[in-house]
Amino acid sequence: MNMIYTCFTVFVLSFLSVYSITPFVIKFAHRIKFLDNPGSRKIHKESTPLLGGLAVFIGFLILSLYIILTRIHVFNLAITGYLLGAMIIVIVGIYDDRYGLNPYMKLLGQTISCLIFIFTNDLSQILGPTFITLPVVMIWMVGLMNAMNFLDNMDGIITGMAGILALGFYAFSFISKTSLNLEQANLISLISLVFAGSVFGFLPYNFNPAKIFLGDAGSMFIGYFLSTMGILVGKLAVDTKQSNLYYLFPVLMLSYAIFDISLVSFTRKRDGRKLSQGGKDHSTHRLGTAIGSPKITAMIVYLLNIIIVLVTIIVYKMESDSLLIFSVVIFALFFLFFGKKLDQVPIVIPDNQLKDKEQS
Repeated sequence: MNMIYTCFTVFVLSFLSVYSITPFVIKFAHRIKFLDNPGSRKIHKESTPLLGGLAVFIGFLILSLYIILTRIHVFNLAITGYLLGAMIIVIVGIYDDRYGLNPYMKLLGQTISCLIFIFTNDLSQILGPTFITLPVVMIWMVGLMNAMNFLDNMDGIITGMAGILALGFYAFSFISKTSLNLEQANLISLISLVFAGSVFGFLPYNFNPAKIFLGDAGSMFIGYFLSTMGILVGKLAVDTKQSNLYYLFPVLMLSYAIFDISLVSFTRKRDGRKLSQGGKDHSTHRLGTAIGSPKITAMIVYLLNIIIVLVTIIVYKMESDSLLIFSVVIFALFFLFFGKKLDQVPIVIPDNQLKDKEQS
């Protein structure tokens, strides 16, 4: 009962913290002109505050420190590294939002954040030798940070989606508890609920029409959380089930984000456009064009991720390696079909992408 009360408390407190902080962040962003201005590849028509990631991170950090000091009573290297990696990616994102970063400098910041998390949490050999594990984990983390950065293109999309996925991680850790992994599972539960409360507290201000955007700081922080939590729950699943196949668990859970960046990468490469150049060709843009409503588009993305989370949890509970592999194949086939349908939806190509296309 005490753990249930604690989980409820940290979720509510993180929600209220970010919900209360965000109006002040909006006013502060207006005062210092930290705004996202309309452009050819953007949906919004008016300049909008761009410090939402800071509001989410402040709420997350405060409540994370609260549970560490009051529940866990241990501020070890792993926890320090986790929070430090998150802080670095938020700082890199804020700088990029304000001044614009060279893509290689942004990648450097992401890499430093990832390496701090990996080595302070002793994860450099979870998939085998370091020379195998390190590149795979780095690609996973950097890939998801950029996938969420790409997917942050319509009001409220990744904010609500990230909250749903965080609740999924909480549910997974809750049903995975044993006497051997109790401390690790409880930590994942609490951190996931703190994050879920933080993004849900921000969602009322970020849902269409948005009063404030996450910015690169917020989207990359969300990517950092989802990628790191994916690694931690994957490791927990493997340790619990004694099968390396359960590293597929976070792949299933985060399959929509993987699908979106794969769709964009494939279609831009096929059409001769730059992958790094922003555009209105994401799955969300295509859904929005087909449906005609950003609110309904967000709801559909939320529903898809709720279904993905529920199916993934059910597959985990069934304790069948064959079912896990079958589920991965079914998810892949579904997204191939879904992507083919979305590829038929007309898209708007910004002038800078169009020029690249014409020159190719």
